Amino acid sequence: MVTAASPRQFEPAKVTTLARPKLGQLLNIPNFVTLCRLISIPFFLVLLTRHRFTYALYLFAAAAVTDSIDGTIARWFDSKTELGAFLDPFADKLLLVSAFVVLTFEQVFPTWLLTVVITRDVVIVFGYFLVSFLIGDRVPVRPSYLGKASTFLQLACIVAALLRGAGIAMLNSWHGLLFTTVAVTGASGLQYIYRGLVILNTKEPEMLH
Repeated sequence: MVTAASPRQFEPAKVTTLARPKLGQLLNIPNFVTLCRLISIPFFLVLLTRHRFTYALYLFAAAAVTDSIDGTIARWFDSKTELGAFLDPFADKLLLVSAFVVLTFEQVFPTWLLTVVITRDVVIVFGYFLVSFLIGDRVPVRPSYLGKASTFLQLACIVAALLRGAGIAMLNSWHGLLFTTVAVTGASGLQYIYRGLVILNTKEPEMLH
């Protein structure tokens, strides 16, 4: 015997959608501070091209302060977001690399210094996506001590260049700083390459399944 179908049987299934984060959640105070640092980068580069090294030094110092502030605020108020986790290192790297490029074109830095810095960053980024693609999973990013030392020395090179350009007395071992930065930057790049090879050896690549 055929029974009458209930009207509810013909109701379309409800589609569950993921709640989108509100604009206020994305543009919280730490992210807003990071965005301000991103916006300041073109002004910083213009000051470099016009050899206004004193003002460029002030702006660079302000960017360094905001870099510490946004992370501190995010930890204190537990307001970390995925957007902030991406924007913060992106802003730092953009400021660092663009400063190296402009200072090299302005003949403040030698070309070989920029070549090593850019090559190391390109190898790390390309290697990260290549390893993630081969193993079919995201690779955890853990900065090494050599990587942190490399970033610190690159920042020291920029600060030293700005101080020299502003006519402020600075250490006499200018070339020693540059050579040390190249050595540590190159070593950190080789270390990250070694890490990638270790991950590939411990995990079977997906494309070989």
